[in-house]
Amino acid sequence: MVYLLFFVISIASWFIQNSLKNKFEKYSRVPLHVTGAQVAQMMLMHNGINDVAVRPTSGTLTDFFDPVSRSVNLSEPVYNQNSVAAAAVAAHECGHAVQHRVGYSMLVLRTKLVPAVSFASKWVTWILLGGILVFEFFPYLLGLGVVLFALTTLFSVITLPVEIDASRRAVRWLETAGITQGQTTEFARDALKAAAYTYVVAALGSLATLFYYARVFLNRN
Repeated sequence: MVYLLFFVISIASWFIQNSLKNKFEKYSRVPLHVTGAQVAQMMLMHNGINDVAVRPTSGTLTDFFDPVSRSVNLSEPVYNQNSVAAAAVAAHECGHAVQHRVGYSMLVLRTKLVPAVSFASKWVTWILLGGILVFEFFPYLLGLGVVLFALTTLFSVITLPVEIDASRRAVRWLETAGITQGQTTEFARDALKAAAYTYVVAALGSLATLFYYARVFLNRN
């Protein structure tokens, strides 16, 4: 049953990634009068955020907001293009900057978890593997691995409302500011919805993996 669940999640992940890529390409061909970089600068300014830089970064769909360096980093296609896709992605990342500014509770919680999750992500695979190998002699090592993986799963689950809220802020601002209207607003919403599904699948995959290792630990006990 668990392996079937992993298979279904893998197929869903492949489908959603392809859907996201196709929609990004589709909406990249719908022109707007401003580039992604300009959208980001406008949204930050309209929200009274003057200490966050907008920077280009290499790659595709590698966009992110960095609260440490106080920067919205946009992939080169998003930074330079004047399209619905570029505007949607740029506004989404600025949505995270707005969350940081207003102290959005789920983002605050996720940020507090980052140090622990960074440690867990670095060691959890080795601890789980070692825990399975030495279970007969030291069963608690596998238990520790399950706890660390549960922490990374919690982080993945908390990420969902953070991403959905950032998209909601992005679409609302794009329409209010007159960047998108009517159909182009729906295109922006559709593009961000496709991106959100990737986080849903990631969370489900993490939960399934946690269930698997927890079952191994409990059955061996």
